[in-house]
Amino acid sequence: MKQTVAVLALQGAFEEHCQMLNSLGAESLLIRSSEDWKTFEKRFREGERVGMVIPGGESTAMLRIMRDQNILLAIREAVKDGLPVFGTCAGMILLAKEVVNDSRERLATMNIKVLRNAYGRQLGSFYTESAVKLDGESVVVPMTFIRAPYITEVSEGVEVLAVVDGNIVAAREENQLVCSFHPELNTDTHFHEFFLKMF
Repeated sequence: MKQTVAVLALQGAFEEHCQMLNSLGAESLLIRSSEDWKTFEKRFREGERVGMVIPGGESTAMLRIMRDQNILLAIREAVKDGLPVFGTCAGMILLAKEVVNDSRERLATMNIKVLRNAYGRQLGSFYTESAVKLDGESVVVPMTFIRAPYITEVSEGVEVLAVVDGNIVAAREENQLVCSFHPELNTDTHFHEFFLKMF
């Protein structure tokens, strides 16, 4: 059965995720409303091979729209029930149980502490290549950071996948995968392939 990935398309870089997933043979499905979510959630509850991507963008705007569409709590429950989810940049912020100096309600399903806009203005956007541990192997991947967060703390059960300049920039906890950077903005498909192997 072909894998289907719901891509949260409220704001941000969702089209690039769709293109990369489609290039790997997966079907992408845009989630813009509560109706879109209900249709997708039914497929998840019926046991289909499905996952979800929460892209980069503006986390505050994404949160507001999720609340307006009444899908925040539903997505949280699905992730808690095992829905595979991949959060990039803002997506990582939304999944984090704790964000430094930010007490707003989020999905808050992953046992990580995140610092928003962690690199400041001088390094607000930058590119590097660094090693990532995927499937027990170390591979070097391109990383595009755009006003990126990073992880300051992880709890037991969270596997650190990549560290850049001493900062955690990718991690996994069971069905949840996150990274600070934007893998969809480069041609390297390691992260999306790894995510598709999760379900």
